[in-house]
Amino acid sequence: MLKLILVTLLLMMANFTFSEEADEADPFEEVNRVFYELNFNLLDPVVIRPIAIIYDDLTPKPIRQGFRNFFSNLDEIPSLVNNVLQGKFGQAANNAERFLMNTTLGLGGFLDIAKRAGLQPGEDEDFGQTLAVWGVPDGPYLMLPFFGPSTLRDAPSNFVDSLLDPFSYNDSLPVRVVIKGIDLIALRADLLGIDDVISGDKYLFIRDVYLQNREYVISDGAIDDDFDDLDDY
Repeated sequence: MLKLILVTLLLMMANFTFSEEADEADPFEEVNRVFYELNFNLLDPVVIRPIAIIYDDLTPKPIRQGFRNFFSNLDEIPSLVNNVLQGKFGQAANNAERFLMNTTLGLGGFLDIAKRAGLQPGEDEDFGQTLAVWGVPDGPYLMLPFFGPSTLRDAPSNFVDSLLDPFSYNDSLPVRVVIKGIDLIALRADLLGIDDVISGDKYLFIRDVYLQNREYVISDGAIDDDFDDLDDY
């Protein structure tokens, strides 16, 4: 628990402790800031955040939880494939069992029946993490228009993961747009609480937290720190 608290504090303080190192990974900062303005000072406050607030206020909590479960269930598919590619076969088996149980018995994933049966959700895995495990360096930091923070390694990986999304093969464009829209708004609604946490230069804050969080998830939480001795406590 103590290590988890320390990791959380590190992430929250990333703009003070990590910026100097991150500067070296951000050679395209001038262009990135332009796209940051588009994403976070135009699209988010004008369109996405207001819709997310309405969704959060008007949608009953069980419905919001159902959508979270539904999209988390879809995420089991790329996680399964990437766990296999990373040699994490036990986690891949857990992904498969959870997906099959929730899809069949959980009304397409709206109910997390697997969790009630003792199959706990694991961490999401994406192809960017797989490439990192294979030794591919992250490359420069990128702020992608409409998609947000990424790196030169992770950006193309999003396309690979999209091939594992069942709805990407739906012939109806309106259906695909609605599904992606609900996913985006539901995710933004879950993040409403962090708006008051971001301080200082928001571009640096978002960049540093993203890069440090990627390092954390790629290493499965085994961050390079000096806290090992704390396990004795």
